[in-house]
Amino acid sequence: MIFSLIGLIGGLTLLIVLTMRGWNLLISTPLCALFMAVLNGIPLFPQLVAEGDPNLVGNYMTGFSNFVGQWFLMFLLGSMFGKVMEDARAADSVSKFVVDKLGVKYAIAAIVAACAILTYGGVSLFVVGFSVFPLALSLFRQANLPRRFIPATLAFGSVTFTMTSAGSPEIQNWIPMPFLGTSPYAGWEVSLIVAIFMIFFGYYLLKWMINRAVKKGEAFDERPGDPEPTSKDLPNPLLSAIPLVVVLVISFLFHDTLEHSALIIALASGIFATWILNRKYLTDVWGSASKGTIGALLAITNTAAVVGFGAVAQATPAFSAAVDIVTGYEGSPLVGAAVAVGVIAGLTGSSSGGQQIALPLIAPHYLDAGVNPEALHRVVAISSGALDTLPHGGYVVTTIRAICGESHRVAYGPLAMVTVLVPVIGVILAIFLFSLGLGI
Repeated sequence: MIFSLIGLIGGLTLLIVLTMRGWNLLISTPLCALFMAVLNGIPLFPQLVAEGDPNLVGNYMTGFSNFVGQWFLMFLLGSMFGKVMEDARAADSVSKFVVDKLGVKYAIAAIVAACAILTYGGVSLFVVGFSVFPLALSLFRQANLPRRFIPATLAFGSVTFTMTSAGSPEIQNWIPMPFLGTSPYAGWEVSLIVAIFMIFFGYYLLKWMINRAVKKGEAFDERPGDPEPTSKDLPNPLLSAIPLVVVLVISFLFHDTLEHSALIIALASGIFATWILNRKYLTDVWGSASKGTIGALLAITNTAAVVGFGAVAQATPAFSAAVDIVTGYEGSPLVGAAVAVGVIAGLTGSSSGGQQIALPLIAPHYLDAGVNPEALHRVVAISSGALDTLPHGGYVVTTIRAICGESHRVAYGPLAMVTVLVPVIGVILAIFLFSLGLGI
């Protein structure tokens, strides 16, 4: 077991270090998975074990391919939509309208609000970044803000107060329902208070970090491949915003029946709406869409590589032992649930993974003990959105590298402040409020 534990912790630590140093994930994740497999005595190839038994190649590629199979079309259409919005100058038009009407000091608030509205409207948080990045880039340019804060801004609006709040259509709010017999609005009173806290504290923290960087002399840096900045001959800003509304509305209308597949219809409609409304500016829609596919392939392969690593990690004896320890906590049930889900989400780099592994183990025990299911639902949801954004998390890798083109070295610190620190305090606040009897 000692070697297994060294393999799990060492493999995870090595992956985080290599990710922070900018290594290609298609190289680093198999190497780190190999390190874990060797120390855990996991055979390397499926031909060396009985069918269904753990092995490095089989587990890694199953996790990799399952993620690609589930999300490829959404990533593809999301990236295409973002590129079409960018090339049609729709993002520039909307951002200029915001700056002209509200001033540059509200540029960050506009980006956070756009992400929050799309996320709470049912657009997958993986896809929101593709859709809003062109707008964020344009706003950061016009406000002359350091672009390394774009990933943190996108993430704050996508994976904090909206992803895990009562009523959210994101899977992190829906996974607990069959285990606990609750609704998406479970613990809404506490959820509302925690969401308001996260909004104000997270926004203050984000603005403080950006303002401090600006005072030190940081500014927006133009890079090769950036769209040419222009304030002339832009499309109508209200018409330019319509494709975003189309994506939001269609995703919301079809979410209950098609779930995440609703994004296929929503994003395709968004691309079509952008072309219809901006044909004058989008002269080569197929060329723009083709460029968007490159970003999609990079994003999904990087994320799938991390998922593959997580699949190997879950096959180790140390992972099973860690799950037994965190799910066997005998103290406060809400604290135990938060720790169990948070730790497993951190190990797997997935908020949904943390819930799906922990809930079958802790839900029956806690419900039999008389724990309020609505309180348990909300604590589990919020805690799943904290440690899932460690450096190796799939969403983090996609947002920082594939969407924003940044490095972990410069962009991860601010992102961690708003997506790890803020939700951790949020879940502590939720447990405290439930302990007072609020919402129970």
